[in-house]
Amino acid sequence: MPPSGGDKVKGKILVVDDEEALTRLVSYNLEKDGFTCLQANEGGRVQEIIAREQPDLVILDLMLPGQDGLEICRDMRSAGDKTPVIMLTARDDEIDKVLGLELGADDYVTKPFSVRELKARVKAVLRRRNDRDEENGRSGPVNIGSFTINPDSYEIFRNNRVLDLTVKEYELLAILLRNRGKVLKRDYLLDVLWDYPDSSSTRVLDVHISKLREKIERDTRNPQYIKTIRGIGYKFEEEVDV
Repeated sequence: MPPSGGDKVKGKILVVDDEEALTRLVSYNLEKDGFTCLQANEGGRVQEIIAREQPDLVILDLMLPGQDGLEICRDMRSAGDKTPVIMLTARDDEIDKVLGLELGADDYVTKPFSVRELKARVKAVLRRRNDRDEENGRSGPVNIGSFTINPDSYEIFRNNRVLDLTVKEYELLAILLRNRGKVLKRDYLLDVLWDYPDSSSTRVLDVHISKLREKIERDTRNPQYIKTIRGIGYKFEEEVDV
């Protein structure tokens, strides 16, 4: 359905779930808020649809016929596709959420969920993407020790070699680097990067910190750069020669 009242279309969203009633319900409510929605009920053609339609965001169910959501998300990121992804899971298993985040999903919502919650997540993810695009248009490369943040390409280099980062890993490492030497609280990072109100019910930050350490630390059990400040948050240490 078209947006009502002449509202400006806010973006294009692909809703993928094997339950047709759910895709219709989610699409209906997002379209009322000014979004254009595409729908799919199996995973086999999702990447073809993404390539053809270029959606601004994908709402992706974990369990799909043809190809499951984790495989789709993994293949998207492996191909360099940085389209934001919100994963849906019918189970509350922590492993589902952790795997989805490790494979590059931007957020997750557990079924059953309220439409209001999902819409809030959609708007938060898209708002962060728009803020990021605006920042990229204003700033050039930033050198911090052996690291270089390049907002234009959304890449971080270390000793002139690009790091293999997901979008969310880039955002987390960039904010840590830009605040080198400062302790950043968990709640602050969750609010800025994921729009979560508190840290009590999610491991999303811990998962991304762990993945970053695997990519930049020599010893993940004894990290040199990303330090845990117990009970508070994280800090990126000043670089030292080793």
